[in-house]
Amino acid sequence: MNNQQNKKGFTIIEVVLVLAIAGLIFMMVFIALPSLQRSQRDTQRKNDLNRLETALTSYQSNNRGALPTAFSGNDTTSWTSFVNRYIVTGGDQFVDPSGTPYVLKDGNSNTLPTDFDANNPDVIVTVGSICNGESLTPNQGTRKVAFQMKLEGNGIACANN
Repeated sequence: MNNQQNKKGFTIIEVVLVLAIAGLIFMMVFIALPSLQRSQRDTQRKNDLNRLETALTSYQSNNRGALPTAFSGNDTTSWTSFVNRYIVTGGDQFVDPSGTPYVLKDGNSNTLPTDFDANNPDVIVTVGSICNGESLTPNQGTRKVAFQMKLEGNGIACANN
């Protein structure tokens, strides 16, 4: 007589092996996800700098090559007025991907922060300079402007007209 049973199914070792492989896959996804999200936010920040550059070109075209001159007050040629008239038109927003509005600061009196701060997404505006990688080349003329921003994933984004 044959006492051998033909049971169909998985052994406990096979089940544990499948669970271990699934766990490794989930772990890799959760490790890579924050880096991917940080990269997407930095890409948006770079696009915002390019948008600022395009708006400045439009401003200069409308104002005989002149630049906004002041960083505060009610002056119609200030950088704040420039942002309000050329970037946030029609209900558009000029905010960091974290939802905090960008703040334009004078590059001659400010330096870039050493660490990224989503609560203070500063755009440093340096008149008379152009971008040279992550740094600036000064004394390039009164109609040149460089925009710099500290990125979340380390590094500095720079754009100029």
